[in-house]
Amino acid sequence: MLLLFALPAGLAIGAISGFFGVGGGFLLTPILLLLGYPPAMAITISLLYSMSTSISGALTYIQSKNILLKTTIFLAISGMFGTQLANPVILYLTENGLDDTVISILYLFLLGYFSISMLSKTPHKGQNSVTSSISLLRTILIGLLGGFISSILGVGGGFVMVPLLINVLRIPARLAVGTSLTSIFFIVSTGFFSYIQTVTIPLTLAILLVIGAVVGARFGAGMTAFFSEEVMKKLLAALYFFTMISILFKLLHHATSGLLLLSGYIVTLSVLFLYQYCTKKKRLFFLE
Repeated sequence: MLLLFALPAGLAIGAISGFFGVGGGFLLTPILLLLGYPPAMAITISLLYSMSTSISGALTYIQSKNILLKTTIFLAISGMFGTQLANPVILYLTENGLDDTVISILYLFLLGYFSISMLSKTPHKGQNSVTSSISLLRTILIGLLGGFISSILGVGGGFVMVPLLINVLRIPARLAVGTSLTSIFFIVSTGFFSYIQTVTIPLTLAILLVIGAVVGARFGAGMTAFFSEEVMKKLLAALYFFTMISILFKLLHHATSGLLLLSGYIVTLSVLFLYQYCTKKKRLFFLE
């Protein structure tokens, strides 16, 4: 049954990941967990998926020059190191049967915190002018945290890095998304090759998801031109909130309700993207 929805799900999640710079695994991991996949397998599939969405979406941001190269390099290097710090932790949790519970609780904490922070922070005046004096130490710490979380949860790390780049380093949302997404490819590649040595994944499912990821992420990255910085932040906060509630449902043994809730938001956001895209194309047609 899941294979029937793998390609459209890959497209939708890919578009959202490309738009927000979150890598894709941030959404795919909880969905796979809600569907009953073992945590290690869900993480490995999601890391592979994040590799696809990140490189596909990053190409769009690089072409439009919406990345900070120096920041990207330091995030990538520190993030790759962070993934290695997480390996013994996830092995310990798996061996002691704590992985499912700990991963879900960690998701809840992070999603709740970042959802609130994205809604409570207001745009800083002169934000665009401070990107040339970004703290190197803070950049490295954000990369380490992003890499660690990436390997623990099977995500790109972007759902941690994007709000921190915006709220801590004061980087404008569009630049933060492009910078995060570009660095994620290197981070998740390190995590994936660490996992795949010991974990077997369903290849057909993974391939269908990856195909959807490559196409969807390019589309989503291009959609950032149709939304303001403030709207992007509010949509991201809402995404964190609905994902958090879906995982809470899982912990309360109502996984189906959580899956329906999260799927509903993904579909709603996908429809919004298509509406904006079609509206833009229609305007360009009449201008011609």
